[in-house]
Amino acid sequence: QLQLVESGGGSVQTGGSLRLSCAASTSRLCMGWFRQAPGKEREGVATIWTGADSTYYGDSVKGRFTISQDNAKKTVYLQMNSLKPEDTANYYCAATGPFVSLVDCSSIKSAHFPYWGQGTQVTVSS
Repeated sequence: QLQLVESGGGSVQTGGSLRLSCAASTSRLCMGWFRQAPGKEREGVATIWTGADSTYYGDSVKGRFTISQDNAKKTVYLQMNSLKPEDTANYYCAATGPFVSLVDCSSIKSAHFPYWGQGTQVTVSS
């Protein structure tokens, strides 16, 4: 059973930065970050096609967030810059099953990700 452990959440002021980490027990072709704020639907933030290091982003975070990986550590990161109060949410790391298409990975849709971490809270104050 794949396990994902997130870390790095916290509280920052508007314009600040945070880096989230997600350590996986095994490698996967596609991993991603999603977020959910109270009363809102889960939103796709970013995904990475690990074999080619290709990255994909939701419109609301493009240019501000960067997803990256360290293959040796089986760890995926989410660098978040220029944070805004609307970025406040619980952030979840997710991984696909062993068979996934690039199309599904790049769609940044939670339906393609059966494995989830416990979540880490990010709070941005104005």
